[in-house]
Amino acid sequence: MATVVGIAMGVISALFRGRWPEHLVTVAALLGISIPVFWLGLLLMQLFAVELGWLPAAGYGTWKHFVMPTITLSVFSIAFITRMTRSSLLETIQQDYVRTARAKGVRERLVLFMHSLRNALLPVTIVVGLRFGYMVGGAVITEEVFAWPGLGRLLILSVAQRDIPLVQGLLLVFATSFVLVNLIVDVRYAFLDPRIRHR
Repeated sequence: MATVVGIAMGVISALFRGRWPEHLVTVAALLGISIPVFWLGLLLMQLFAVELGWLPAAGYGTWKHFVMPTITLSVFSIAFITRMTRSSLLETIQQDYVRTARAKGVRERLVLFMHSLRNALLPVTIVVGLRFGYMVGGAVITEEVFAWPGLGRLLILSVAQRDIPLVQGLLLVFATSFVLVNLIVDVRYAFLDPRIRHR
């Protein structure tokens, strides 16, 4: 969710540079980066569970239990990926090959998606892989706020009970998953950038 929404918002912000959609996306990204995870979770809980009664406040079960933890966990990453995509796309749009494609009469949509966006996503791909590690840490807090029975909450309980083998095992799982995701990102980076494959 963070990757898809963040890239879409970054593209919108770059396309409408200097106009109201860019200002709206910039303010939203600034708020997303500034709000702490636990406080955002409590705000969502107050609004959607207590005031409106649309979603359950905590626990696990139906699809409604997924909504608030997913939003809470992904807001910071959405904001970060949005800002990265915007800056990378604005830099790519001004490259010579993009101007050449436009001069040849290539449609603007093809110039954006086939030339600009594909090359702008190279640094964003690395950021997405690095964000995974931070999301694991954010998941620990989010699971505690929403009483979600996940690995993050289990880690907090095992630390409180001083269960050292369980803590070590959970940290090993987190570290292994982080390494695997970064490996996948590196392989994906080679598909996005042909120069790496040639080397």
